[in-house]
Amino acid sequence: MADRHPPAYVHEQTVEGLGVIGLRPLDPEGDAAAVHAWVSQERAVFWGMNGLTREQVAEVYAHLATLDTHHALLAERDGVPVALLQTYEPAADRVGEVYPVQDGDIGVHVLIAPAGEHGARTGWSAALMSVFAAYVLLGLDRRRVVVDPDVRNTRAVARFLRQGFDAGPVVTLPEVDLPDVYLPEKKAQLAFLRRESVFPE
Repeated sequence: MADRHPPAYVHEQTVEGLGVIGLRPLDPEGDAAAVHAWVSQERAVFWGMNGLTREQVAEVYAHLATLDTHHALLAERDGVPVALLQTYEPAADRVGEVYPVQDGDIGVHVLIAPAGEHGARTGWSAALMSVFAAYVLLGLDRRRVVVDPDVRNTRAVARFLRQGFDAGPVVTLPEVDLPDVYLPEKKAQLAFLRRESVFPE
């Protein structure tokens, strides 16, 4: 079998004191072990994949890779995976049913690896979030980011607000039950980050 080579970076950014962070499309099979280890932890319960096997995680992301509206990317520092970034078109997602989608909106989900895996230090999460913001708002030329963390996930909500997101309404995301994916109903805290608030023109 030929060696697997991960896809090339679609975004690279130097973060002072932390080095170069690169974003590349997630390899559903090649990256499954790392992602499975992250989503299986109790800290990631709100990600909704606790209890899945490595093979099931690979299947989820193989399905995601077939979609034009949803994308999964792996963030790496010096070639070591440090976070998962998922982007999606809100109009093609259940969140689009609960708020008025605007032109230029993009949705994101973020999962940061456990601290011990990448030598995290103070400001690490904020640094990663700034890289993600630069990629989606400037690299993808979007006007606004929307996030929908579980309202019970107070740490995630607080992290987004510290990063400059404005709190939106608390909404109930409807259940999704399709052959390839099941998402239970979720009460979410919407929050929004406008491009001009972090990258003034």
